[in-house]
Amino acid sequence: MTKILLTGFVPFLDYKINPTMQIVEALSNKEMHGYEIVGRILSVDFQQSADQLKQYIDEVKPQMIISLGLAGGRYKITPERIAINVKDGEPDNNGYTPVDESIYENGADAYLTNLPIRNMVNRLQKEGFPAEISNTAGTYLCNNIMYEGLAYAKQNEGVKAGFIHIPASFELAIQHGKIPGWNIQDLITCIKLCIEEIIRAAKN
Repeated sequence: MTKILLTGFVPFLDYKINPTMQIVEALSNKEMHGYEIVGRILSVDFQQSADQLKQYIDEVKPQMIISLGLAGGRYKITPERIAINVKDGEPDNNGYTPVDESIYENGADAYLTNLPIRNMVNRLQKEGFPAEISNTAGTYLCNNIMYEGLAYAKQNEGVKAGFIHIPASFELAIQHGKIPGWNIQDLITCIKLCIEEIIRAAKN
C-alpha cells in the first residue's frame, strides 16, 4: 500500500502540550483511499529532528510527506507555501539558538510545496473551517522540517511534500492562557480533509 508519512512535534518553548502529537497518533495506521498513514513524532531539536525525518523517510519510503506544526496564536488552518534555507529564532528544546544560519550551506534558497494547498484551503472553507494559505513557515523547526521534506521531494520524482500549521487545541489554549484554541476533533478532521485533497490531486 502506498505510504503517507505524517509527522508532528513534541511540546516546546512555553507550549506544554503539542496537539500535532494527538493528531498524528489519531491518524497513524489509518487507511485512506488506498494510502496508509504512518505517523511519527519529531523532537524539537534542529539537528535531531532533521536526522529523524530522514530516518523515517528511509524506513517508510513514502510517496507523500505531510508535516504538522503548532502555530500558537494563529486561529486558522494554514498550509504553507514555501520553506526557506534559514535557521533562526528561539532556542530549541536542547538550548540551541541559531542566528541567520543556513539549513544547507549550498542548498537552494527556498522550495515551494507541491501539495495542492489551494484545493486544501478551499475544501476546508467549504466544510466550514477557517483556513488560508500561509506564505511564511517562519525560521524555526517547522520551516526546517518543511525544507528537509521538500529537498527530498525535489530529488525523488513523484514524491509530494509540504507542511500544515495548526492552531492550538482547547486544552493547550486553557493551559497557556493567551492563545486561541480549537476542538481537537475538529483539528483531526481538518487534517483528514487535507489528506483527502492531497490524495485526490495525486490520483488525477
